[in-house]
Amino acid sequence: MWDERVSNLFRRNLQPTLTYWSVFFSFGLCIAFLGPTVLDLRCQTHSSLSQIAWVFFSQQFCLLVGSCLGGFFNKTTRCSLITLFTSTLLISVVFSIIPVCYEVVLLALVMAVAGLAMGCIDTTSNVQLVQIYQKDSAVFLQALHFFVGFGALLSPLIVDPFLSETNCIQSNATANATRNLKHIRKTIIPHQVHNTSAFHLEKEGVAITQVSYAFWIMALINLPVPIAVFYLMYKKGVVACCRRKSTPLLPADQLASEVQMTEIPSDPEKAEAEAGGHGAFDCFRSPKLEDASFPYFAVHITAAMVLFMSDGIIGAYSAFVYTYAVEQPLSIAHKEAGYLPSLFWAFIMIGRLVSIPVSFRLRPSIMVFINMTGVILTFLFLLIFVYSEVFLFIGTAFLGLSLSSIFPSMLAYTEDILNYKGCGTTVLVTGAGLGEMTLQILVGSIIQSQGSYSFLVCGTIFGCMSFWFYILLVCSHRMYIRDASEIQQKDTTHGDSGIPYQ
Repeated sequence: MWDERVSNLFRRNLQPTLTYWSVFFSFGLCIAFLGPTVLDLRCQTHSSLSQIAWVFFSQQFCLLVGSCLGGFFNKTTRCSLITLFTSTLLISVVFSIIPVCYEVVLLALVMAVAGLAMGCIDTTSNVQLVQIYQKDSAVFLQALHFFVGFGALLSPLIVDPFLSETNCIQSNATANATRNLKHIRKTIIPHQVHNTSAFHLEKEGVAITQVSYAFWIMALINLPVPIAVFYLMYKKGVVACCRRKSTPLLPADQLASEVQMTEIPSDPEKAEAEAGGHGAFDCFRSPKLEDASFPYFAVHITAAMVLFMSDGIIGAYSAFVYTYAVEQPLSIAHKEAGYLPSLFWAFIMIGRLVSIPVSFRLRPSIMVFINMTGVILTFLFLLIFVYSEVFLFIGTAFLGLSLSSIFPSMLAYTEDILNYKGCGTTVLVTGAGLGEMTLQILVGSIIQSQGSYSFLVCGTIFGCMSFWFYILLVCSHRMYIRDASEIQQKDTTHGDSGIPYQ
């Protein structure tokens, strides 16, 4: 429930909260534009479909690397804000220079930089919001991930009016070139280089495309985000030229005063760094690591595997549902099938919006359980009505709703188990990114060899595995609590002030 305490906490942290939400909008804006523009970018770089498909991989791989690096940049609030400012500014720069990338290698490098920036944003924003709101973070994480969906939904809408309707490389050989470019756009799958061989498009000739305007528009739309981060840096005294004596973004008394009075450190930044920060592996480099129990590691691993599977399902379903729909046994018309990915992402965004008020009443663990159950039931539903076009659209909508809040709910649940050390966030974000990239490749390979029907079978298997890892997480949580209680009783009995990792 939204009580006076949470309301006061939100008002005191209104500016940083809104800033982190806007940063995630920038993340969403950057994550969804590449698919629709791939053919126009192919024309711009005069490359083949196989070559341009590797641009997808460079972005996704570097996003994964950036998620890991983002953990190292969370040592202090100052480092976190500088990281967010640099990353959001880089995204605007990337949007601005993509139109002048006339070589596919240069374009891949630019997208790699964008991936690194997106990964840093993903980890840093989640960690900072968790640190601000701690046990009340679930609702604010739901809102944070809503802005990802909003940015991802807006990006293709901006791009669409500027996409080429015909082959954008003009030559004598393209006079009778394929006219169904929308079908080709939706059939080209990230990381699936082998599925582009069925299409032959000319590489030589004059490139005629207006997609550059779309990138410049998105660069301008994104520009207020780094400005907002810079203003937050100024307010917190992070900017060197206007540094003032300031409190940190997450002062010690801001959260602890809700429970008990605590002493404010004289040097907050130093105290924050000495506390261990939130580096990617800081939790696993503790001098007390030898005292860490098995449940401590089990919580990290099982939680990461839940998101490995669930985010992998999101990536694979959005990438292959169009391919599945246009092939046997459904053979849906290309235009109608093209609505399926948009429907899927629209209901993910709707689900995240609905989850904001729901998270006031339900614990994150309960929300994850409901979502996991919904994913499995939806895939079984699709398998039963495998020959129905109507049920495919209904199932796509329900699957989007079921998957929508798993990530923020899992993040809130795991950090609550680990007492908001911030380490779980980095591990979970990395696991989710790895799953999205790996399962997409795996599903594509299986569909290529076994046929389109295996698409739903893979989804059902991954959904069941995700639910199984969630059950293991719940068991690990119980063991973690039991071990923590035993250690606390032992320390109380022996008068030991040192508290090892549980």
